[in-house]
Amino acid sequence: MPAVEIPHHKKGDFLVDYEEKVFEDVKAEPGEKALVTFHTVAFEGSIGLVNLLQATRLLRKGFETSILLYGPGVTLGVQRGFPRLGDDAFPGHQNFNNQLAKFMSEGGKVYCCRFALQALYGHGEASLIEGIRPIGPLDTLDLVLLHRKAGAFILDTWTL
Repeated sequence: MPAVEIPHHKKGDFLVDYEEKVFEDVKAEPGEKALVTFHTVAFEGSIGLVNLLQATRLLRKGFETSILLYGPGVTLGVQRGFPRLGDDAFPGHQNFNNQLAKFMSEGGKVYCCRFALQALYGHGEASLIEGIRPIGPLDTLDLVLLHRKAGAFILDTWTL
């Protein structure tokens, strides 16, 4: 069998062309809205963090951006930490909290379904990260419908 003589990759090497931009950089027109919904469990996959990053990117592109946490998605919005709230029990433990706080500090709105928060996951409104707006279960559909009526870009994500 012939020997393969390919140099090993080194720290700092690029494995892909990360600079190529294939599509135009789309920006929001004045007044355009976006809604990102989360029906996913915190720490059970990457989609929660990926969509938080997408929501932040939409906000930075000029969209008036809102996040809806409902069903298991409410678990992204609760305060966490160990042994105290805010402490990192492991690297990345505060990713959701930090990203939501950054999103809201840049002008994004976050809504959380009260029904899922209490009935499904046993938390009260005091468990939420500061700045998240709790809403009733009947408001979850109306929030989506209001965004639809406004012609908003809506990114729905379901897992489970």
